Amino acid sequence: MRKNKQKKTHHVDESWLLPYSDLLTLLLALFIVLFAMSEVDSQKYKELAQVFQGEFSGGEGILENSSPSQDSPKMANDEENDQKKERTKGEQELEELEAIQKQIDAYIMEAGLDNTLETKLLDEGLLITILNNISFDSGSARVTKEGKRIAQKVSDFLSTDPPREVVISGHTDDQPINYSGFSSNWELSVTRAVNFMHLLLNNDELDPTNFSAKGYGEHRPAVPNTNEANREKNRRVEVLILPNYKIQTQKNKVTNKQGN
Repeated sequence: MRKNKQKKTHHVDESWLLPYSDLLTLLLALFIVLFAMSEVDSQKYKELAQVFQGEFSGGEGILENSSPSQDSPKMANDEENDQKKERTKGEQELEELEAIQKQIDAYIMEAGLDNTLETKLLDEGLLITILNNISFDSGSARVTKEGKRIAQKVSDFLSTDPPREVVISGHTDDQPINYSGFSSNWELSVTRAVNFMHLLLNNDELDPTNFSAKGYGEHRPAVPNTNEANREKNRRVEVLILPNYKIQTQKNKVTNKQGN
């Protein structure tokens, strides 16, 4: 019994070796990982980071802060190509509207309507203005015989390929209306726009779904209503041909064809 007691007294507890060995294993793994990270290909890491950013777009990417590159080159190139395509479409649309404008201006010169019709090429589209002194009698929404002839001719220019949306708007001067058939200049202007639109749509090549009419009354004057000459310019019908693609006209490209 004394011998057994002595053996138990001198026995060394070695249970600490297990966590110690685990700690050494973890340290070894840590050093291996650190060594591997120091040897990583930076270019491949960037590509991997960009892939993750693309997958998690719409929020902070998981490698957002660790990647030196902010945007994927492929995404940047795609965006640039899309912008180029839009610019190309817009430039093509502008050229087509300019061609239509030249045809209308040639008709204006040929028919001697310089003081009655004019065209403007704007960012919103091609604007054709028809003054009321040839299209409507005073206070009336019925299109005159000469106005019908102009509407028929203008409708030929509105038949385009591809088709475009067209907005017809009516405008008056600021003088109170004295005709009992209309309660306001607003009502008169929109009725004139609708009547002129109906004449345009006598052309079977035009799609009515692409047309709309508006009436602004005296609230959008082309010039101040300070004298009779200006009021005459404000009494008008406008036909706006909308582009199918957004165009951006430069100031030196905007033309205003009117009588001199």
